[in-house]
Amino acid sequence: MKLKTILIGGAAMTALALPAAAETLRIQTHYAPETTSGKLAQEFVEQVAADSNGDLTIEMFYSSAVVKTVETFDAAANGILDCDMTGGAYQTGKNPAFQFVGDIMGGYDVPQQQYDWLKQPGNMDLVQALYNQYGMQFIGWWMYGQESLASTKPLDGIGALKDFKFRSPPGMETEIFAKLGSSPVVMDFTEVFTALETGIIDGADASSLANNKGMGLYDVAKNATYPGFHSMPADHLACNKTKWDSLTDEQRAVVQKAMEDLGAKSAQTHADANEVALAELTEAGVNVSAWSDEDRAAFREAAQATWLEWAAKTPEAKSLVDSHIAYMTEIGLISE
Repeated sequence: MKLKTILIGGAAMTALALPAAAETLRIQTHYAPETTSGKLAQEFVEQVAADSNGDLTIEMFYSSAVVKTVETFDAAANGILDCDMTGGAYQTGKNPAFQFVGDIMGGYDVPQQQYDWLKQPGNMDLVQALYNQYGMQFIGWWMYGQESLASTKPLDGIGALKDFKFRSPPGMETEIFAKLGSSPVVMDFTEVFTALETGIIDGADASSLANNKGMGLYDVAKNATYPGFHSMPADHLACNKTKWDSLTDEQRAVVQKAMEDLGAKSAQTHADANEVALAELTEAGVNVSAWSDEDRAAFREAAQATWLEWAAKTPEAKSLVDSHIAYMTEIGLISE
């Protein structure tokens, strides 16, 4: 530790230079701590503290405890929080381009395909430019794979979506499902259980099978879709850019490494948790529907038509949609 000479009352004294105070990041996630995603978020918190030797700690607010889920991004941008650990798709009201960094809907089959898209030349620049417009820095994604629907009535195929009144996140999903005859209702993530329990909605697009089970959705909605087909959200970590830039290089490296590790284990952890949840739900009498290839293809067709409509909304949305389509074509998800 360095020594520093100071003058007190004209006398020279030698004192120990004190280390800089540890930094704390205040982060909000919409996940409850008892869900699979909530437990993974806690592992992220612990890794950052350990890898930084306590130089950087995280105060995590679960279940959108500070502000509503859709307000998390703004709360971070305005300094109420430091970082947002929800997802870009909640910010489509700012710019439709956020849909294509949050939940592409009917796009990639598995998380690794989307991670690989981000690594293609120029794609991170597109994403970062979008976030920076709003005073935020994109740090990384953690994806759990395809979501499962919860419903009070069977959802055994695309025809069952007619007149299906369900909770939907904001954004493109509402338009896709409406085209298929559903009645999507936008509400906060934390309101889903009560809305199902009171019959305000017939079902919900909330999260993965394991997370839905952890939220208690299948206690009141005895039908599920699995494997999922409609949505593979990319939860993000995005931080107030001024706060992020104020961290040391070492602190930023610790957070980025922890996010990479979180992303790598999230999909596998959820895949394992989903299989356990599937067995438990089946044993408990929950009806689980797996859609046919034909029904899945029909949903993807409706989704892709809506991508193009959204691409026309802003230049940023068009750039991202064009990039995704080009990469999906390259890896064979979309035909020429």
